[in-house]
Amino acid sequence: MKTQKENYPLVSFIVGFLVWLSATVLFRVAGQHFFIVDNEFVLITLYIILIPALGLLATTVFNKFQLNNLESVKSAAIMVLPGMLLDTVCVQFFEKIFTNMPEIYSKTFASWLMFAYATVLVFGLLRKKQGTEK
Repeated sequence: MKTQKENYPLVSFIVGFLVWLSATVLFRVAGQHFFIVDNEFVLITLYIILIPALGLLATTVFNKFQLNNLESVKSAAIMVLPGMLLDTVCVQFFEKIFTNMPEIYSKTFASWLMFAYATVLVFGLLRKKQGTEK
């Protein structure tokens, strides 16, 4: 039987998938109301909001399983994997999936996605050394 810590890859994958699903549904339903490409202030705010939001999410997973530095990197990579794979389809077929937003938004959307995934990976890479393992 696996210990709780041994389940962190599966939990990381599920968390990543659920974040992707939630964000995709949110953008599909209401993206036109908050993803305003013409407004630099709004865009910068959306980029900045990602840092603490995704940092908190990733750090919560790392702490829940008491992951060391290498395990945190692995967890972060597993967290972003479902979204990175599924978003290749979302970006390629942007105008069919996100019919509520103009196709011209697709480049900015893709940029925002890459920033989001990089944010999670950076939190995994820059995780402070934890105390001695038990």
